[in-house]
Amino acid sequence: MEETLEIYKRPYDPKNPVVCMDESSKQHVKEIRNPIKLSRGKPERYDSEYERNGVSNIFVFFEPLAAWRRVEITDQRTAVDWAKQIKCLVDEDYPDAEKITLVSDNLNTHSGASLYKAFLPKEARRILDKLELVHTPKHGSWLNMAEIELSILSRQCLNRRIPDQAALKKETVSWMKKRNFLSSPMNWRFTSEDARIKLKHLYPKISC
Repeated sequence: MEETLEIYKRPYDPKNPVVCMDESSKQHVKEIRNPIKLSRGKPERYDSEYERNGVSNIFVFFEPLAAWRRVEITDQRTAVDWAKQIKCLVDEDYPDAEKITLVSDNLNTHSGASLYKAFLPKEARRILDKLELVHTPKHGSWLNMAEIELSILSRQCLNRRIPDQAALKKETVSWMKKRNFLSSPMNWRFTSEDARIKLKHLYPKISC
């Protein structure tokens, strides 16, 4: 826990950016009957019945100090899917960075081994050498700022029926561009010092 909190105290450094990543899923829902559109004095109305139309995976990468985020929609959330996103992070998002500190939860696909499943060893090693992988502790995914960003995405963009992956991509790209244009930062205030007080029950008790 404190490792993640200390990383968040680092000053902004474009050569060593701190990037948080997380992933979620979205169930696609098709309307069976056409909704009744919003009108004066009446909210939009839609039928309680719907048709399920598959599920998409959502990757979110978020650099808090730069107020930048990238959202990608994929069919699956396998180790290879994660590895491809990491290659994009290294080669396209931060090609000039010397080292990228990547904060994520400890899902088994979020590891260097996934890169070796997707790429030849030389390429996997090249990408891995550009990364400092930091995992939040078990039951501590709330320490990952990308999880908060995903929550904002869910409330502002995904809290309604979205029929298919094409519509999901269109909506999330629009949301991402607006958030990046507004440079919406994350106001993170929780520190190691706070953790030692508020979460002291998590620390081992040492007799003086």
